[in-house]
Amino acid sequence: MLLSIDWDAFSGTRELVFDAPIWGTRDREADRVAAWRERARQRDPQAPGWSALDADFPLYPGWEALERYAGVPAHVTLTHADAWEWLAAHPGAHVLNVDSHHDLVSFSGDPTRVRPGNWAGLALASGRAGGYTCLYPSWHAGLPVAEGYDLGRTWGEVTPLLAPEVRDRVTLTRGLRWPDPAEVTALLLVQSPAWTNPAHDPAFSRLARRLGATPLTPPLDRSAAG
Repeated sequence: MLLSIDWDAFSGTRELVFDAPIWGTRDREADRVAAWRERARQRDPQAPGWSALDADFPLYPGWEALERYAGVPAHVTLTHADAWEWLAAHPGAHVLNVDSHHDLVSFSGDPTRVRPGNWAGLALASGRAGGYTCLYPSWHAGLPVAEGYDLGRTWGEVTPLLAPEVRDRVTLTRGLRWPDPAEVTALLLVQSPAWTNPAHDPAFSRLARRLGATPLTPPLDRSAAG
């Protein structure tokens, strides 16, 4: 199988944080830095760096276990749209995607253009992926409007937009259950800076180094931009 990890499965939010990008955001340049700077300013304009974000946007545990995959061929990238090219080297493989979003369909814009929100659905429809499991993080169980909180609701929203032959190859589930490294052919680590707290960039970079991940699109280092 292929293992895809979106950093927003760990760099997340608390319940009732109404400006949290998990509820819906675009992936524009301003969303990656300026929007986070404004969130920090609204909380405490005098707080140093990104520290004003600490309470509402924590780094959840579990990502440390990814170091077990050191030695598996790994890439790191800025955006999940890059998964489209990554998959080309492994046609027809099953993808396990650890993510806060299903990435099966985008609800706006051109549905045929590969984006962070639809790469998985397009890969299934084209045969670039043979099967797909979206594994939501455990902390979604505490956020009633998160995708992974009510899997039945999420499934009901997504499946009418998928062709039957795609729908039959999709699984949505929750709770970290890491596959054995021997089962993983390749790994993709995705920063998704529009959705992830800049204060967590150093941890992300350390993980990428420990995995020996080769960059596709270089991730951002926003740690000093607060």
